[in-house]
Amino acid sequence: MPTGVHIRDVREQLFGAADRVLLRAGPSALTSRAVTAEAGCAKGVLHRHFADFDDFLAEFVQARVHRIDAQAAALRRAAGTGTVTGNLTAALTAVFGPAAVAIVALVTFRDGLRARLRRTRPAGVPILTEAAGMIASYLDRERDLGRLDAAADVDTLAGTLIGAGHMLFADPGSAPPDAEAVRRTVTTVIAAALTPPP
Repeated sequence: MPTGVHIRDVREQLFGAADRVLLRAGPSALTSRAVTAEAGCAKGVLHRHFADFDDFLAEFVQARVHRIDAQAAALRRAAGTGTVTGNLTAALTAVFGPAAVAIVALVTFRDGLRARLRRTRPAGVPILTEAAGMIASYLDRERDLGRLDAAADVDTLAGTLIGAGHMLFADPGSAPPDAEAVRRTVTTVIAAALTPPP
């Protein structure tokens, strides 16, 4: 792209380009040159908006993490409706879409990015941490509604569901698991905590 041409929503354009490169070729292919080429702009555009490439990646990850907020609100609204197993199956399937799984791999792959993220996120892996919080909040509501045992440890259940969910979805070489495989995992994790239906 010639210099001097104004680009609308530069940051989102660059983040969208990073999404595409990451999904198509994986974390090792995500370079500033690959992002700007995918976005159709000069390499200098990225460096005018971000201190360096790790700064760009940290903001890219943060922007993608915020997408979980809408999912969390929808899951909390679902408490008391449908079945706990069905709600959790849908939530895990939504959380572990291809972009989220790729971002977890990116954070794991890049030491500089992890160090940059630690400045504002001292613990956990972005997306996985937020997803566990989302699940724990939902389970807490279900416990308050009596659909989960009063003694259920919602934080442990949430962490277990996120870990098991990530294992199901994380293999880039195979198709995502079907709903029944996710449902079986959810059922196994939460079975002892569910209260019997009236």
